[in-house]
Amino acid sequence: MGREFPDRFIWGAATSSYQIEGAAFEDGRGVSIWDTFCRMPGRVVKSEHGDVACDHYHRYPEDVALMSELNLAAYRFSIAWPRIFPNGDDRQPLAAGLDFYDRLVDALLEKGITPWATLYHWDMPLALELRGGWRNRATAEAFARYSRVCAEHLGDRVKHWITINEPWCVAVLGHELGEHAPGLKDRATMLSAAHHVLLAHGLAVPEIRAAVPDATVGITLNLCPADPASDSAVDQEATRKFDGWFNRWYLDPCFGRGYPSDTIEDYRREGIWPEEGSPDWLKPGDLEAMGVECEFLGLNYYSRGVIRDEESKDNLPPSVVASEEVTDMGWEIAPDSLRQLLVHLGEEYGLPVVITENGSAWPTGPDSQGRIRDERRVDYLIRHLQACRNAIDEGAPLIGYFAWSLMDNFEWAFGYDKRFGIVHVDYETLERTPKDSARVFAEVCRTRGASVPDTP
Repeated sequence: MGREFPDRFIWGAATSSYQIEGAAFEDGRGVSIWDTFCRMPGRVVKSEHGDVACDHYHRYPEDVALMSELNLAAYRFSIAWPRIFPNGDDRQPLAAGLDFYDRLVDALLEKGITPWATLYHWDMPLALELRGGWRNRATAEAFARYSRVCAEHLGDRVKHWITINEPWCVAVLGHELGEHAPGLKDRATMLSAAHHVLLAHGLAVPEIRAAVPDATVGITLNLCPADPASDSAVDQEATRKFDGWFNRWYLDPCFGRGYPSDTIEDYRREGIWPEEGSPDWLKPGDLEAMGVECEFLGLNYYSRGVIRDEESKDNLPPSVVASEEVTDMGWEIAPDSLRQLLVHLGEEYGLPVVITENGSAWPTGPDSQGRIRDERRVDYLIRHLQACRNAIDEGAPLIGYFAWSLMDNFEWAFGYDKRFGIVHVDYETLERTPKDSARVFAEVCRTRGASVPDTP
């Protein structure tokens, strides 16, 4: 027996430009930081890259037709900044780049699919990185202009806009851990990068609204709810620090609360925040700009954290442990943490939430009949949709769900080794084959969620 979602609930799937488009250097597209990062030895599995990826740039009509067959009501894609401004801040946008997104949007609308555009999903023009990238305030200003141009050009048809995808990944994976482009490893640099990414969001929102007065605009944050491994004070403290570093450092500024004071004190103790006052990159008016009012919060959810202070001798025996049930990424499958997170976001921040990514990686390929029986992804999908339904029952302001991802694609530092798609891609022939999970999701979308079972 199914449980229905609200009638106006948004059902869709998501992708990003560098992960699927290919055509890396066609029609004037500029070089991105991921083009160069992929060519740094040892950075990406098998030194793979997105030069061809899924060739969506040429195959988008086929892909849009597939979306229609899967009953998607909405499609979240990202615009490649280097396709619009090859150097990030050129005097004029590149006509060929705008034309591609014109064609894509028109194809979506012809099939009755609502476009949701993300303006930054990590593929910064290399020319901006060479001038400091997100460590440079000018990049935030260039992003605002780029956003205005995209909104002016597409805003007669695109009404739903996401400024930035996952600032935590941009800042931490790209500037602290070195696992993503540009590949830096400096905790202090991470803070300035995070600041300018959030400032870029704050500067872009009014530019989008000026071009598209009836736009709905938001930012997408990847959040990781955390549970202390035990009731010990040290595990509780480690969990507080993790939550500040991963979640609240990005949530609070977007809601006009500024940076969390307890995490500022953590950074002061580390010596990466001034003992008095603020860093020189934090200018008057920045926090007010970041707190610009939005229509929704985009949420990317994959797993939770179970936090333990491994260095302390004052731990109690763990009372909360991560399940051994993990995806091919090694991430714990924790759907109830999604329910708890959605309820918390509603109670603490109050803004409507759209799940802009949720999914799981599994290596399942075609069987002898060509069918992809990805039972574990089906199980993951159903359990997380039920968590969404349960959260709504508890009052969470959840208004939409985008599955990650529409198709297998370039998975950043993992190359093509991890497959998140509900559609299988043969990377030699580029043939698309819907997996069993795609057919299950298609039925959910067809019935607008009425067919999601109570148990997997």
